[in-house]
Amino acid sequence: MNDTIVSLIRTWVPVVVGTVIAYLANKGFNIDVNQNAVVAATIAVYYALARFLEKRWPFLGFLLGVPKEPAYVGTPGPPSVVGG
Repeated sequence: MNDTIVSLIRTWVPVVVGTVIAYLANKGFNIDVNQNAVVAATIAVYYALARFLEKRWPFLGFLLGVPKEPAYVGTPGPPSVVGG
């Protein structure tokens, strides 16, 4: 699978899962705070937890949608100045 597709999947799966968890939590607890903040925090916590678990146990990468990290190729920096 293309690394760009892998990175998009691994970005959007936590967004969807975090949003669903926040929605369900609000239904169960009727949270009276800014819903956008709750959703954002839930997404961030889910992503961080999934990455932590994946680093420790690589097979848990499926929690991010694809159990494979994308490979990023670095871009060359500015040319170095020789001399002068």
